[in-house]
Amino acid sequence: MSQLLRRGVWTAALGLAPFWPVLAQTLLPVEQQTPASLPWYEVRTPHFRVLYPEGFGATAQRTARRLEQVYQPVSASLQRPPRPISVVLQSQNTIGNGFVTLLPRHSEFYGSFPQDPFLTGTLDWLDELSVHEYRHVVQYEKARENLGRLAYAVGGYGGVGLLTLGVPDWFFEGDAVGTETALTRSGRGRIPSFDMGLRANLLAGRKFSYSKAVAGSFRDNVPDHYVLGYFLTTRLKRTAGPTVWSDVLNRYYRFPVYPFSFSDKTRRQTGLRVDDLYRRTMQELDSTWRQEQAQLELTPATDFRQQASQRVFTEYQYPQYLSDSSVLAVKSGLGHIPQLVRLSRRGPEQRVRQLGLWNNPEMLSAGGGKVAWVEFRYDPRWQQRVYSELRILDLATGTLTRPGRRTRYAAAVLSPNGQQLLTVSTDSAYQQRVHVVDAQTGAVVRTFPNPENYHYLQPRWSADGRTIAAVRLEPAGKALVLLDAQTGLARTVLPAANDNLSHPQPWGNYVLFNSPRSGVDNVYAVQTSTGEVRQVTSRPVGAYHAAVSPDGQRLAFHEFRAQGSRVVEMPLNPAQWRPVPAVAGTPDRYAAELARQEPGKAQVGSILPGPDSAFAALPVSRYRRLPHALNAYSWGLVQSASGSDLVLGVRSQDVLSTTQAVAGVSFDGVERTGSATVDVSYQGLWPVLDLGLTAGQRRTAVLTSNGDLLEDQWQYTSFLTGARLPLVLTHSRMQQSLTVASYYQMERVRGYDLPVPISELSFGRSLHVLTGSVAYARTLRQSKRDVGPRWGQTASVAWRGTPFGTGLDAEQRSAQAGVYLPGVGRHHSIRLRGGYQWQQQNQYRFGATVFYPRGLRYVSLDRLHVLSAEYRLPLADVHWELGRWLYIQRLKGVAFYDRAAGSSRVTLSTGEAALLRRTYYSTGFDLSFVFNPLRLRTPLEAGVRTFYNSQTRAWELQGLVLNVGF
Repeated sequence: MSQLLRRGVWTAALGLAPFWPVLAQTLLPVEQQTPASLPWYEVRTPHFRVLYPEGFGATAQRTARRLEQVYQPVSASLQRPPRPISVVLQSQNTIGNGFVTLLPRHSEFYGSFPQDPFLTGTLDWLDELSVHEYRHVVQYEKARENLGRLAYAVGGYGGVGLLTLGVPDWFFEGDAVGTETALTRSGRGRIPSFDMGLRANLLAGRKFSYSKAVAGSFRDNVPDHYVLGYFLTTRLKRTAGPTVWSDVLNRYYRFPVYPFSFSDKTRRQTGLRVDDLYRRTMQELDSTWRQEQAQLELTPATDFRQQASQRVFTEYQYPQYLSDSSVLAVKSGLGHIPQLVRLSRRGPEQRVRQLGLWNNPEMLSAGGGKVAWVEFRYDPRWQQRVYSELRILDLATGTLTRPGRRTRYAAAVLSPNGQQLLTVSTDSAYQQRVHVVDAQTGAVVRTFPNPENYHYLQPRWSADGRTIAAVRLEPAGKALVLLDAQTGLARTVLPAANDNLSHPQPWGNYVLFNSPRSGVDNVYAVQTSTGEVRQVTSRPVGAYHAAVSPDGQRLAFHEFRAQGSRVVEMPLNPAQWRPVPAVAGTPDRYAAELARQEPGKAQVGSILPGPDSAFAALPVSRYRRLPHALNAYSWGLVQSASGSDLVLGVRSQDVLSTTQAVAGVSFDGVERTGSATVDVSYQGLWPVLDLGLTAGQRRTAVLTSNGDLLEDQWQYTSFLTGARLPLVLTHSRMQQSLTVASYYQMERVRGYDLPVPISELSFGRSLHVLTGSVAYARTLRQSKRDVGPRWGQTASVAWRGTPFGTGLDAEQRSAQAGVYLPGVGRHHSIRLRGGYQWQQQNQYRFGATVFYPRGLRYVSLDRLHVLSAEYRLPLADVHWELGRWLYIQRLKGVAFYDRAAGSSRVTLSTGEAALLRRTYYSTGFDLSFVFNPLRLRTPLEAGVRTFYNSQTRAWELQGLVLNVGF
């Protein structure tokens, strides 16, 4: 789940006066949409407008009622009930997520139930989103208090969003996790895997500074802002009262506009700066968890051989036995994209295959000499339609197959002989199904009945293929069931309870499973004939994903450590298992006091999975996109279409992201002239349709030959219209995109009377241009530590011309291509590029459409060849701090050589034609720093470039701003 608080809003530049527009009309960004043919509907309650696509009506009714149920309780502790808001239910993708944004103000729930048991606990997915995401709505509503009222009046939600920049991200997400934990029977605050990273760090003596805890690291596992924020916000609620954060925010929004204002207002309210709060929270957790560890009686386990550096966080997870002495696992981490590896007790680790856009169900499956998983596949045009498709790898031949197309599978489990698959899906009506699928063709062999619409999680075949073990989410909680593989009839092995069961694995007369009932996730076993439960593992931080060796003598699992998860194994001996109660409740752990004092707890009532059939249906009406196309959300100083300027105007976007518009005026204080711009992008069709219009004035003065100063003011107009087709073609580890575009642009000048031209468009001339372009990119996914793609290709062609026979005459054609290669070091990257540009520029000169040597002034030539080579590498991953002001994470370097050579035919003073040849180059080195100023979580990147400029024949130094973080 995420909150889009600062989605592409703020810029570092404040250039308010556009210069002469020559094909400079910038296009608005392409947002994510559902197919244009998909009908939308809406239901309304007193505080919500719920929009949903066709087929999602019953779920929309239930979600609307759930939102009304939590409206008062979720807002109680922040003491600010929000105004009505739109909630969009997305049913066409298979991604489990949700967000709230101010730009424009609305929330979106992605209605595909995730298989990840550590995300939902014992809650229904949409119920979890209703509480968590609505808490973000309350947080943003709080920003409308005090100075926020003025910010909204002068800037709309753009102004409100600016005020929230001083509130740490950990507060937004941690407070929302705390709310879901306090108001429901589950929530991530009660799930041990949620905090295991922080627990492992503290138990290993890894105590990070507050700056590092906020900003992260390129080496160490730093728990994210959800975990950090949950413990910080919860501790202050426990020690200073449940409404303390309401009081802190009241103080903050009275006057937030100075560095560290949030920390200062926290100190004024509680006596603690956020640094002090962090230090005391970590001390308390360290003491609590060490006391718990001292009481554990650990079971022994032996590591498989794994080639993991102790200096960089690396994970080995989800083991599956291939033989009695080797397993297949997934390796990932800060320096690795997810990949399959083969591990053994003595031999070296072997890489099998890198994964694509892996839809991780927190499990892996191997059987019959094959391994199966599921990967996301985006619709080429509609980015809100995302499929989840099967992948099957033959481990003997290395052949990868893709049975079935455009499916919505959330898990894939091979039968013991590898001939069939178990799959779980959530369809576009939120119906949950378990299927048996042919592993070769992808055809559905059978679908098990599920009239109650229970959610089935992480199913597994028995060794004989006759039964299936699965976790089933019911109104009372999670149950462990056995399904008949032919009929789907279920037999309950463990009755439903508030126990976050996961990872069932049948073995003989037992089913192994994961449970947090002791306060730490461990492997347990239930005897299917008696229901007796025994504890199999007892590991310090958590043990997951049990797998039984083919000979039945060994048990493999992965356990979490501060350096990353490791695959281990132990003898499989039921006589050594410890008896435990069959029925377990979820340990309250750190959440007990939080829930007890939460003011909304008494109001919320039950939040349980299942249909709400006892209520009358809410009225339904059709929602059409075009009548709602204009939805102004920001005014005053707003971001221009280019994203790099601010203009005085208004910005609009409908909540389905179909239509964007920006209209504004700007003033040049030097020339004392103004301009007006309108940009509109309609993205509801297969091609994106764009239109832009700019009209304004210019003023300048020139000296005549006799020393007189002549001044003139004139008008210019620029008009652009056209279409583009942005396609996402990714279907493997290689990220692919293709964009085709064609535009018409007109430029015209009126009222220019000076004797000296300042542009080819002077003296009332006009320019009518057609442009066409095709761009393709294919690059390997990157890990966090990679400084660039280690493999990939890019290519583009472009044409610009004036074929209408009116106005100025010019033409330009270009092509360029590049290749990415791995460097000498693990995370180094090489990029080689080449390009060619031809143009006829007798009357008008276009800007370059190929890259040009860095740092050099562009020289427009008739024919131009360009070459470039660069080497990117990380120089150091550090944790340098300058008090509260600066935290530096990484130093990066780039060595480059760029060359441009070309020619133009010119007329000499004698009237003769001559061919003028020119060659320019630059070579040098960039040094950049990845850093976090003022304890912001989002990193910035800036540095310096030193290079030799062949035009000036001198070494030069330039400042670089490479990433402003938004």
